Amino acid sequence: MEHIRAKKRVAVVGAGTSGLAACKHLLARGFRPVVFEAGDSVGGLWTRTLASTRLQSHAAAYRYSDFPWPDTADAFPRHDQVVDYLAAYARRFGVDECVTFRSTVVAAEYVGAGPEDAADRWERWAGNGEAFGDGTGVWRLTVRQHGVGGETESTTQVHEFDFLILCIGRFSGVPNIPATSPGPEAFRGKVLHSMDLSNMADEDAAALVKGKRVAVVGASKTAFEIAAECSQANGAGLPCTMVCRNPQWLLHSPDVWGKVSIAYLYMNRFAELMVPRPGAGVVSRLLATLLAPLAWAISAVTGAYYRKAIPMREHGMEPGHGFARCVSSCLISMLPDGFYDRVKEGSVVFQRSRSSLSFCQDGLVLDKQRVVPADVVILATGFRGDQKLRSMFASPRVKDIIAGAPGTAAPLYRECVHPRVAQMAVVGYAEGLNNIYSTEMAAKWVARLLDGAFRLPGVRRMEESCAEWGRYYARRSGGGGVGQSAWRPCLGAVNLWYNDELCRDMGCEPRRKKGLLAEWFQPYGAVDYADIQ
Repeated sequence: MEHIRAKKRVAVVGAGTSGLAACKHLLARGFRPVVFEAGDSVGGLWTRTLASTRLQSHAAAYRYSDFPWPDTADAFPRHDQVVDYLAAYARRFGVDECVTFRSTVVAAEYVGAGPEDAADRWERWAGNGEAFGDGTGVWRLTVRQHGVGGETESTTQVHEFDFLILCIGRFSGVPNIPATSPGPEAFRGKVLHSMDLSNMADEDAAALVKGKRVAVVGASKTAFEIAAECSQANGAGLPCTMVCRNPQWLLHSPDVWGKVSIAYLYMNRFAELMVPRPGAGVVSRLLATLLAPLAWAISAVTGAYYRKAIPMREHGMEPGHGFARCVSSCLISMLPDGFYDRVKEGSVVFQRSRSSLSFCQDGLVLDKQRVVPADVVILATGFRGDQKLRSMFASPRVKDIIAGAPGTAAPLYRECVHPRVAQMAVVGYAEGLNNIYSTEMAAKWVARLLDGAFRLPGVRRMEESCAEWGRYYARRSGGGGVGQSAWRPCLGAVNLWYNDELCRDMGCEPRRKKGLLAEWFQPYGAVDYADIQ
């Protein structure tokens, strides 16, 4: 068996948090994957962030299950500390030896023995429910190798692999640019997306906003971080204007009343009883209905605490949806330190756009009447993760079936494999309140699938499961406002249930705590699954 694993060619695209985990667990099972990374180092998005970016979660929670942070790390580590942690993980488990840097996969094409529409006739995934199918199909990857520092010309090579794992994430690559009329061409200043700002050297990004009237469009964590940096550069003399339509919950602390972590309210088994978990059946829906008043009360009390602790209402930034909705939509974030102090001093001002946004010569026009003067407009409007995934494939047919319905994400079984795309997995596409926690579990599941530890169910059963999870996302994981996507694949409120399903597939015990009270009321995290390799 060891010889067979070594002969199977496995490609991993991306060396961020999910790509590193995928490679590590494949190595642990005897495979020797090749990791293609477009950048110069491991770390993914963490290598391309704003200077002030910090980890949103406490270091004790944001970690791989079997690799703790060093004692020198901050409680909420800086982005450079996160990069160092990921690089140390790669070295510790030999992942760095598998990575080919400055290598962009520009096209992926499945080449099999049968016609392209053979997947329509499958009863089991890849024909037999096994990771490598019948062994006749391969993924052909076109890889562009970039020269160091642009000093040498890039070269293009074609490689073939028996299995493909995409770890490209959803928050990079293809920026989401809102449609406006008139558009940026009407503006005499500079317009850029937050991705472009993050890709700049810190000193260049600082120079871009220094002494400028800056308008930041968006209400996400990134928008607040950009506004905070602009306010530090220019102060109240040239305040940064934040333009947003749908305010989100950004918190000053993960603890409610200064003592109780929200993990105890939303990340344990008892909390998940209040959610109609996809695939759990009638009993789950009945329990969720009976416990709905308690779920409403917890959301209301938690939301009331943060409304009192943070002056969001005073500045017109109170979210239009309850706190529980932000958990189930993965829209919970942390405020930059002292952010509302900057608002109070006048170095950050808010402008709400109720319906429309457009450009004029001097800045932005809100709701066809109010003008926001600006020299620089930064669009912190997110990314098109669905388009990024779709663009990986050469075949128009694969593009169509992988994309899903308009406004949604790819329908992936266990958020990892498409029922009708053979010998391929996606890791890190679904969001969680703690992404490294959810992606590592998916990486373990995929590694065991490749190792033959279990077979996938029939295609119809997988499609039924995808549809059920899609209905859950549509009900619980919408963006929470006008103009946002229909739903997003967010595991926030059901991450533990998701892990239970992965454990059952892998033949592992889902219940990981010692003692009944701990099992039901203590929060779960990555460390609880450390013995699953």
